[in-house]
Amino acid sequence: MISTNIFANPEKLCFFAQMIGIKEELYKECLKYVQDCIDTAQQAINAAIESSNDDTKSSAGDKYETGREMMQQEIDRNRKQLEEAKMQKLSLEQIEHQKHYDIVQTGSLVITNFGKFYIGISRGQMQVEGVNYFAISAASPIGTKLMRQKIGYEFDFNGKTFKIEDIQ
Repeated sequence: MISTNIFANPEKLCFFAQMIGIKEELYKECLKYVQDCIDTAQQAINAAIESSNDDTKSSAGDKYETGREMMQQEIDRNRKQLEEAKMQKLSLEQIEHQKHYDIVQTGSLVITNFGKFYIGISRGQMQVEGVNYFAISAASPIGTKLMRQKIGYEFDFNGKTFKIEDIQ
């Protein structure tokens, strides 16, 4: 929820608008990343199917069976990756990325003394306007420490004491 005192302070309102813009960019980058994963997996599946069909036309005997099995394994692996990417996309599409949060939830941008984290999918480091952000899932080790916490919360992670300085 947006507290009404944000609107009373033009400086805070400007900061809030800037953070919404950054969250929008992070969200779009995550969506693009997932769509690229979907496209890559689908292309790999299509190529493996085509290769398997070509192999069927030109091979015989044990070599054919081995090659066909390898292609089937490749297809299965890529189908699994495709399904995982589709699930990530569905998860992202459910995020209210323009919402301000007081408690860390999926869709939050969390500013800590050791980094800025966008809670969505495990995408890794991204840059927006020259600033580094880490897209992480709520189920990641650091994501589980952050979830449902408020500004001021401190926790230890990898030998460092993190403190939540802001949540957007």
